[in-house]
Amino acid sequence: MADYTHQPVMLEKVLELLAPAPGGRYLDGTLGLGGHSLAILKACKGECSILGMDMDQEALELVAENLEEQQGGLHMVQDAFHNFQEYLQELQWPGLDGALLDLGMSSLQLDKKEKGFSFIHDGPLDMRMGLAQGFPPASSLVQNASFSRLKQIIYELGEEPMAPRIARAIIQAREKSPINTTLELARIVEQAYPAQRRRAARNHPATKTFQALRMATNKELESLQDFLEKIAPWLRPGARLVVISFHSLEDRMVKQYLRRQASDCICPPRSPVCSCSHRKTLEILTRKPLTASEREISRNPRSRSAKLRAAQRV
Repeated sequence: MADYTHQPVMLEKVLELLAPAPGGRYLDGTLGLGGHSLAILKACKGECSILGMDMDQEALELVAENLEEQQGGLHMVQDAFHNFQEYLQELQWPGLDGALLDLGMSSLQLDKKEKGFSFIHDGPLDMRMGLAQGFPPASSLVQNASFSRLKQIIYELGEEPMAPRIARAIIQAREKSPINTTLELARIVEQAYPAQRRRAARNHPATKTFQALRMATNKELESLQDFLEKIAPWLRPGARLVVISFHSLEDRMVKQYLRRQASDCICPPRSPVCSCSHRKTLEILTRKPLTASEREISRNPRSRSAKLRAAQRV
């Protein structure tokens, strides 16, 4: 598959919880390089169907090469996963037997300097996962956002305690000349760190800032929230929902959603009587998030921060 090797995160646990079966219809909302979808197809001996969605056209082309023999069961579309309803209706699927989201970055996105995700390789400050959504590139945010907005993004989405210093450094640098490349931004962020903190840092000082700008550029939390609000009615009784997240805000959003959907009442705790008319739609299968084994982490370090939650439609 071109020059890319893909190690799907927590694959055995995904298959165990998703429980794909012949005749089933599944949504892989973050197709990436196709590792999870290929395993699902193999698990049901090619006798199931998958709607695979991804915003990256190049990723879809590579998946088409890799899954050529299995492609009869894979329907691929270039779009964000929260728009899944439109494509289920086109396929005339009345419901799903399972849905999977792997919210991590693929090696294709990180390694391609032209995509602008990496602070190691110099490239345009883009960070868009795909062009079909019409989002402006990260450079637009870096060049135009106010100090307070930049600070908020870097602090909340990056969980970066140095956010005020970094935001101020960006403002000062862009007043002298535009910030157009990844290495330019990485240098600015690195220099904003106190020297002692730079020396003690386990990761590159720009790691959290790049994560925050990527999430803001692609509206990742908004997309996840939209998806969660839509998915339950499309799950058939017994269907499984599996979500792998890599960020505490994503994991918290999934956890809170599952708790709400697993309850017959979501009224405030002190309400004397229930007035919400909410009814339980999901049974939680993972009381605590599952994490990758030490063996997997040693083989695939990007799985270190992965958290998997799953539920079943009642």
